[in-house]
Amino acid sequence: MKPIILIIFTLLLNSCTKPCHDYSVMGCDEFVIDSYKINQGKFAILEMEGIEVEELPEEAMDEYQDMIAENDILNITVYHPSRKDLMEAIQFINGAMGGFKVTYGKLSLPDIEPVDVLDLTLEQARAKLTAAYQEQIQHTEVFVSYRDRLDKKVELTGLVETATVPVDGKIRLYEVIAKAHIPPHANFFMSYVLRDGMPLSVDLHQLINKGDMCQNIVMRGGDKIFIAKAEDSAVMLMGEVRHPRAVNLYYGSMSLREALVQAGGIPFTGDQHHIQIIRGNLKCPKIYVLSWEHIIHLPNDSLLLMPGDTVYVTEKPITQWNRFIEQLLPSFNGMLVGYEAYKIIKRD
Repeated sequence: MKPIILIIFTLLLNSCTKPCHDYSVMGCDEFVIDSYKINQGKFAILEMEGIEVEELPEEAMDEYQDMIAENDILNITVYHPSRKDLMEAIQFINGAMGGFKVTYGKLSLPDIEPVDVLDLTLEQARAKLTAAYQEQIQHTEVFVSYRDRLDKKVELTGLVETATVPVDGKIRLYEVIAKAHIPPHANFFMSYVLRDGMPLSVDLHQLINKGDMCQNIVMRGGDKIFIAKAEDSAVMLMGEVRHPRAVNLYYGSMSLREALVQAGGIPFTGDQHHIQIIRGNLKCPKIYVLSWEHIIHLPNDSLLLMPGDTVYVTEKPITQWNRFIEQLLPSFNGMLVGYEAYKIIKRD
């Protein structure tokens, strides 16, 4: 039996030996400091990930004079105190024909010659159309607005129902998003705005969920908006939790306490003194080690997770021992049976 005892003793020594890593291990203080950075929003998180973020251009908030372009479709409304036929004809074209299209730079309306409106503002076009009508029919008032645009519009992709929204030099990001009919489970933290192929420093989560109008930029033709799904950012909970799983981050961050609740908490087999948060590249991660005392006593804003984090709860030493014995017993019992059979054969 001595060789068997020696094998078991060797296995026990190997099971208690911890692997050596060069990872920097940090405590609760560092985790709290980084949590306050996460609480500052998307761009603070990007900086923590090593991604450079340029400042939003000052002119992004300024309204501008927008000009009518070729193939723009306009809504025209005409008012005259007695010419009901004219008003109904204009309204019919707006409805049944889909509006008035700019063709070769001109608009064609009933009872007047085509009017050149290319590169005019809506107000300039309104004044020119009114003057053209009053030359033929006095007391006529004309009102002009955009209905659709070929080039000067915002394109939306991702979790949206509306693919394009026309711009007019005044429409802002919040209004465009409202027109896009975005479902409530959209992930605004991972959503972004592109202009000239480059991402703008706009935090859609701060704008939509927190009402930060400093993010409410004026939209321009050619801008693109991508709206992310809920599962596009998540944290992983692994190890000794009741339900290991990925937890979606709708708002870019989540308290460690809430994440553990969504994973069913820590069972009696988990070591509550070794709750590890692994952050960053797996080749060179940042690892924080917290205990249950930190989680129950510190406020949620002090214990924030960010996209890509992994929470790993280690086993208690007794759990490791019990599982080792459970794995070892079948082999150990097999060796005992074999040894007893060997003794019987040898005796015979």
